[in-house]
Amino acid sequence: MDIRVLKVYLDLCDTLHFGRTAANTHISPSALSRMLQRLEQDVGSKLLERDNRSVKLTHAGKAFRRFAEETLGQWQTLKRELDTEQHLLRGTLQLYCSVTAAYSHLPALLDRFRRVQPLVDISLTTGDAADAMKKVQSQQTDIAIAALQDDFTDKLHFAPIGKVALSVIAPAVHSQVHSLINQTPIPWDKLPYIVPDHGPGRLRMERWFKAMNIHANIYAQVRGHEAIVPMVALGCGVSITPNVVVNNSPMMDRIQVLQSPQPILPFELGCCCLQKRLQDPLINAFLAVI
Repeated sequence: MDIRVLKVYLDLCDTLHFGRTAANTHISPSALSRMLQRLEQDVGSKLLERDNRSVKLTHAGKAFRRFAEETLGQWQTLKRELDTEQHLLRGTLQLYCSVTAAYSHLPALLDRFRRVQPLVDISLTTGDAADAMKKVQSQQTDIAIAALQDDFTDKLHFAPIGKVALSVIAPAVHSQVHSLINQTPIPWDKLPYIVPDHGPGRLRMERWFKAMNIHANIYAQVRGHEAIVPMVALGCGVSITPNVVVNNSPMMDRIQVLQSPQPILPFELGCCCLQKRLQDPLINAFLAVI
């Protein structure tokens, strides 16, 4: 069984979207469809049900997903075991984090790791922080920098690296939103809000709306905090965003922070991996530098 095909299949199981998986794995949608057809022929069962609106796993598809996850885990363990006689570790460690985390937290971790394991190659993928734990669970990455979620499963291991404060941000440039926030008191229920489309950031905002006792006017649902900041900076609305994202944005001079009438709990940030892979030498070595 081709290891790359298993990785592509697991990505498709995660996204349930041919276009996104094609982009994530750098192949064309037509090549992805042919790959799935060959895989279904090899397995002897239909793995996915498709129509014009949705993609979902069949019973066989779910069973093959478990097989793919186990096979990839065993393959990675075997590669490490074949190199146990070397004093220094070799191989590739796959990391996933947001673009902001690649600026703010990852450099210090990588500097410490490379000092003790200089022969390990780092394969870094950046994307929406809200997807980090899913990437780990589907074994598309070895370790992800992620915010601790309420539904954190005991199948994952979380190593804390710090807390990330969040603030209410608004445009500092002249706009209709700017006029509203200059009123006293601020009419919070009339402001347009830009919210994450899913993940812990979305939950933080929903809880804030409830604490504020307002029925929020949702202007847009956006994937990733790095995409929210430009929309706020352009005067489209107000949002709640990690301070570190704003501070690393090239548009931070067009943003202002508002005093929140309700407290906003910070994110607990950490490195996440599968519990069953804690003894993997590369993963163990990286977590040791934390």
